[in-house]
Amino acid sequence: MLNYGLIGCGMMGQEHLANIALLPDTRVTAIYEPDAAMRAKAAARAPEARMVDSVGELLARPELDALVIVSPNHMHLGQLEEIARIRPLPVLCEKPLFTDPGDAPRVAALRAAYPAPIWVAMEYRYMPPVAALLSEAEAATGGIRMLTIREHRFPFLEKVGDWNRFNANTGGTLVEKCCHFFDLMRRALGSDPVRVMASGGQAVNHLDETYGGRIPDIWDNAYVIVDFASGARAMLELCMFAEGARYQEEISAVGPKGKIEALVPGPGRFWPDRLGAPPVPQLIVSPRDPKGPKAVEIPVDPALLAAGDHNGSTFYQHRGFHGVLHGCGAPEVTLTDGWWAVAMGMAAQKSAATGRAIVLAEEGYAPG
Repeated sequence: MLNYGLIGCGMMGQEHLANIALLPDTRVTAIYEPDAAMRAKAAARAPEARMVDSVGELLARPELDALVIVSPNHMHLGQLEEIARIRPLPVLCEKPLFTDPGDAPRVAALRAAYPAPIWVAMEYRYMPPVAALLSEAEAATGGIRMLTIREHRFPFLEKVGDWNRFNANTGGTLVEKCCHFFDLMRRALGSDPVRVMASGGQAVNHLDETYGGRIPDIWDNAYVIVDFASGARAMLELCMFAEGARYQEEISAVGPKGKIEALVPGPGRFWPDRLGAPPVPQLIVSPRDPKGPKAVEIPVDPALLAAGDHNGSTFYQHRGFHGVLHGCGAPEVTLTDGWWAVAMGMAAQKSAATGRAIVLAEEGYAPG
C-alpha cells in the first residue's frame, strides 16, 4: 500500500484525489488544504485522510511514501524547497514549476540536490488522442517540420481566493495555461527551442471584475511562434473566449510524408445536453501519397472522464508516477522538462509585452 500526502485540494486537487482513488493499493492519508470549503470537500472524498495545518505537519506523518503538490502556482517552488529541507520524498508537482524568471537559480539548485524523483505534472501529454499523435507522428509525417496547437476554450474558472486572476500569482497566461503546450512542442519535436515570438493580451475576459480594487490582468488570447534547434517550427493559437467550439484542442503535425491531427473535446460537463452526447476525440492521418485522410475515434474510458476534466490524462499520469514509486523507471516529465516549459512561456510573455523576438539563450531563459 502506497500512502500519499496532498498539498492543496482546490479544483485540480479534487481531480487528483479522484484519480488516485482509481490506482491499486494506493490511498491518500494526509492533506494540507487551508481553505475550509475545499478542505471539507477533500474530507468527503478521502474520509480516511488526516487534515493537517501546514506542510511541515504533513511531512511529519511517518507513513507517507509520496507527495502531490496542487497548490497555487506561485507556491510550488517554495514548497518543493521546504520538502527538500525537511523530508525529500518523491513528488508529483503540478505545473508550472515556478513563476518568476528570477527563480531559475533556485530551480537549478533543487535539480542538483534533490535526492528523490520529482515528476512535473503535464497532463496534456497523456490525453489519449494526444498520446496517439505523439506515438504515430514520426511514421505519419516522416519527421515533423511544422507543429500547430490551437486551444479554443472557456475562460479561467473561479479558484480559491481568485488567485488565478493575476499574473503575479500565475506567472501569466502563457506560463500558467500554455506551459502544457510548450512541453508538448518539445516532446513532439525532440528538440529545444531557440527563439520565441508572441503577440497576446486581454481582450474580453474578466474586464468587469475587481478584487480588492484590482482589475485582473490575466491574458485571454495569444499567438506564439517558436523556432527550434532542429529547424522545425511550432505555433500556438490560444483563445479563452471560444467555449462554443466543438473541439477544445486541435493539434496538427506536418512533415515530408504527410500530416497527423488530434482533435480533443473539452470537459464533458460543459457540453450542452441539448446537443446530445459530447464529441469523441479523433486522430486523423493525411498522407501525401496516396492522398486521402483516415480518421479514427480515440474514445476515453467513461470512468476516467468522470474523474476529471482532462480526458483521462490525470489518471495515466498518476499511473506512470505510481510505477516510478514501485521502481519502474524514472519520471517521464523531469525538472528540466518543467523548467523548459516555463522558460518558453516566460519568453513568450516577454515577447508579447515588448514586441520583439526573444532568443532564449541570450536572455537567460534557457535552462542551465
